[in-house]
Amino acid sequence: MKYRKLGASELEVSEISLGSWLTYGVGVERERAIACVNKAFDLGINFIDTANVYGRGAAESFLGEALADRKRDSYVLATKVFFPMSDADSGLSRPQIAKQIDASLKRLAVEYVDLYQCHRYDCKTPLEETMQALSDVVRQGKARYIGFSEWSPEQIEDAFAIPGVERFVSSQPQYSLLWRKPEKEIIPLCAKKGISQIVWSPLAQGVLSGKYLPGAKVPDDTRAGSAKMGHFMSSWLQRPVLEAVQKLKPLAEEAGGTLSQFSLAWILREPNVASAIVGASSPKQLEENAAAADLKVDPALFRKAEAIVAGVEPSA
Repeated sequence: MKYRKLGASELEVSEISLGSWLTYGVGVERERAIACVNKAFDLGINFIDTANVYGRGAAESFLGEALADRKRDSYVLATKVFFPMSDADSGLSRPQIAKQIDASLKRLAVEYVDLYQCHRYDCKTPLEETMQALSDVVRQGKARYIGFSEWSPEQIEDAFAIPGVERFVSSQPQYSLLWRKPEKEIIPLCAKKGISQIVWSPLAQGVLSGKYLPGAKVPDDTRAGSAKMGHFMSSWLQRPVLEAVQKLKPLAEEAGGTLSQFSLAWILREPNVASAIVGASSPKQLEENAAAADLKVDPALFRKAEAIVAGVEPSA
């Protein structure tokens, strides 16, 4: 495993990180989930990403148990705040941030998280209030650094224009060969601001593994075939997308890796990316994905891949 510095922070994170959206505490049985966490450490993965809303606290609670016997300085832990935890609890107001960080720390069974992220932008709360509340969390020792997910360039600039508050060190965008929107504005802006990308859905929810075939029945033992985990995947399973993905397989073979590894290596070609977050339902799957950090790919193959998928971006 290789490691990269996370923005202007002192954190060194593994190029492949372990995520918990729709999986741990929700869609993957506990024994297999524990095995995945243990395998992550065996592979040198030190960065684990979650959110309070994943399973309405279930993912955090699971990780609190799974990490209980490990030294706190042996891993980098990130969580998020914004989405509803109840009918009365959501957003990025000062009271909500204060309440939700304490609840997350309790579920995670830790005294601090390394990275506390705004899961989205809160248009109902003044940005100054949000940034001051996040700064309080850092200054109280409950988080070391702060980040955001899916903010616009204007929102990022506005946050940096507020004096006397903590600065963001991370951005968590959706980014993959099939979803390249961050390249236009977010990545260049963040590179100037000392912000690194932590990429979610780098495999387009598994579509870039090549396991979903055009016109074929979705396999039952996959995310798309799961009643608990497959409800966000319809846009990725469009026939033009799946046909283009199949055309990528020879390029991955030429590079000496699987299509998943090739697709993750494409993400890691970008210097502003610190880590690609992968979800894993088995240790074997995680081992395959982690190997992407060591895959050396001729840039010409990446250019061919980009040409193949050009114009087939899903509508999600």
